[in-house]
Amino acid sequence: MSFNLSYWEKKNFFSADVIVIGSGIVGLNAAITIKTKNPKISVIVLERGFLPAGASTKNAGFACFGSISELMEQEKLCGTDALHSLISKRWNGLLKLKNLLGDDNIAFENYGGYELFKNEESTLANDCVSKISHFNSLIEDIVNKKDTYYEASSKINSFGFSGVETLIECQLEAQIDPGKMMKALIAKCSELGVMVLNNCMVDAIFEENDGCSITTNQGKFIAKKVLLTTNAFVKGLVPNLAVSPGRGQVIVTSPIKNLKVKGTFHYDKGYYYFRNVDNRILLGGGRNLDFKAEETTEFGETELVQNSLYQLLKEVIIPETDFEIEHKWSGIMAFGPQLAPIIKEVKPNVFCAVRCNGMGIAIGSFIGEEAGEMVVESL
Repeated sequence: MSFNLSYWEKKNFFSADVIVIGSGIVGLNAAITIKTKNPKISVIVLERGFLPAGASTKNAGFACFGSISELMEQEKLCGTDALHSLISKRWNGLLKLKNLLGDDNIAFENYGGYELFKNEESTLANDCVSKISHFNSLIEDIVNKKDTYYEASSKINSFGFSGVETLIECQLEAQIDPGKMMKALIAKCSELGVMVLNNCMVDAIFEENDGCSITTNQGKFIAKKVLLTTNAFVKGLVPNLAVSPGRGQVIVTSPIKNLKVKGTFHYDKGYYYFRNVDNRILLGGGRNLDFKAEETTEFGETELVQNSLYQLLKEVIIPETDFEIEHKWSGIMAFGPQLAPIIKEVKPNVFCAVRCNGMGIAIGSFIGEEAGEMVVESL
């Protein structure tokens, strides 16, 4: 394939000390870490899409601290000590993101988070309420706060919900604008001398001399070290990793006059999530209705999930309110049998930092920093 590249283009755009594949929150934070640790290291970021193609600009904009029912499920999966470590990484990742970019550049708003339980879910609600003190104690040393979670059922009517019996509030849950966040990260990379190249699909990575060659739809790149941060798409390059994609479908309503909903909300063990944005409701989730169908790297919507989202809006969130679905999209997350991300060298001179388990906003900065430090130490 002829790419019609000039001598100057090949010399200045197609080789670097480190090439990061994937320009999402993890990849850009890794690039920033590398350049901050050693400004002399040259870094190129390759992105398959015109914009980050996975979930970094397609998520719902939750800070992802976690609801009680989610924490209960996660504790069963990994144990109390591992959950404490994971929550610490989420919290410190959020602090790192805020410190790096500033609240205004990510539109950070701490309106609080809520988990709602419908009337027929009294057993789950009671279980969650009984665990409030346990999780408050578990995270107290992380957040320096005693009562992060508490029952807030008295607020149900103020939000205008229908059929909701129990509400649990998390004072530390917050919301951001993922688009503003990514613009700020890209600007930070540019400021540090990181080059981000879009519409560059990586086909394969080969060992070459003391480094790697990378074949793409734009030509061949050469690097001493390669870092894969493509999350759910990583198995196209490293098939044996324990990573499975999970599509998240999202809808946004038309503007709603006198909207009562303000904050971030979780329902059905976190499989549904909604928030206010620009006097609208943003609602996503429902992949638990058909895990197999949503275990895909293909963007799109399904009638099953879309109907479920619409019914949740109409019957529970904004009952007796006229609305239209004005926008919809999907993002691709990455999950696995363990909650911890995969950060390691997968073959000589090739590293990966993937599997955010739907918590990329919270943990992405931390994962990127850890991966960036790992690459720097290897040079």
